Amino acid sequence: MAATAPAMPIEVDAETGVWTTDALPMLYVPRHFFVNNHMAIEQEIGAERYAEILYDAGYKSAWHWCEKESELHGLEGEAVFRHYMNRLSQRGWGMFTTEQLDLESGTARVRLDYSAFVYVYGKAGRKVDYMFTGWFAGAMNQILAAGAYTLQTSAEQVQSAAEAGCDHGVFIVQPLK
Repeated sequence: MAATAPAMPIEVDAETGVWTTDALPMLYVPRHFFVNNHMAIEQEIGAERYAEILYDAGYKSAWHWCEKESELHGLEGEAVFRHYMNRLSQRGWGMFTTEQLDLESGTARVRLDYSAFVYVYGKAGRKVDYMFTGWFAGAMNQILAAGAYTLQTSAEQVQSAAEAGCDHGVFIVQPLK
């Protein structure tokens, strides 16, 4: 039997029904519901345009999350990034592994196994995990700014398990050129 990730604490406000984890309000929806909505939007506006929109929105959200989690848990630097990857893994998006992380150079390499998107799309012959890309740059840039680094980064998905011959996804974070 496979090992399971430790459960995150979920608090439910009895009056409002709002779910909270780590001091942030959360939504709990079935994977198929989320991915079906994702696919419908992609079909309507195209994967490339949708990826651009999600990059910016994900960047902003990751920045906010890392800032709040850093304050809540007293984390800084690499510990914030690693905590973020752990929490993403615990929330059912997939299993995220930080293969390389260097704040001084503004670089990271993140491996993604068991992607929620690949689970639904299957071998689509293209990258389908692009929703995550802005998350890594947003997280990295928040951590760098909090540490008084002047670097700014961007992220790119270079591989997806949905592509032929690939069994996992890979995302690269690097300084803006």
